[in-house]
Amino acid sequence: MNIVLLNPEIPANTGNIGRTCVLTNTKLHIIKPMSFSLEDKYVKKSGMDYWKKVQLYLYDSLDEIIEQNQNSTFYFATTKTECKYSDIKFKYNDFVVFGPESRGIPEEILNKHKDNCIIIPMKENGRSLNLSNAVSIILFEALRQNNFDFGEK
Repeated sequence: MNIVLLNPEIPANTGNIGRTCVLTNTKLHIIKPMSFSLEDKYVKKSGMDYWKKVQLYLYDSLDEIIEQNQNSTFYFATTKTECKYSDIKFKYNDFVVFGPESRGIPEEILNKHKDNCIIIPMKENGRSLNLSNAVSIILFEALRQNNFDFGEK
């Protein structure tokens, strides 16, 4: 699987997500700009000693990563759709894009990829789940659907 963070803002979330990616053999793709350095102590503290093992890829734009992975399916996690993540049949090499913590994926991107937007259902008394929790929920559903095939033989 592939997790994409679009302009992440909180280093601890990125560190936690990196750790999850290492333990599931998932690639982590980050689209710049970020509001912190990957050398940030909070990234490393959250990622612990796993951070140096992250399969990390950096991009300057969403278009760049989509262009480089034209044969893959991209899903966009948002609170602005009705399609539940659990209704998707994930394939092993799919990409799931998550937006910045403070504002989510921009509307123009969601509108462009309307058919591939997915939501984690939740009560309406808050904005959204923590980014690292949302990544884990969707990632583990995708892995479950693929019999927890971590791609290691």
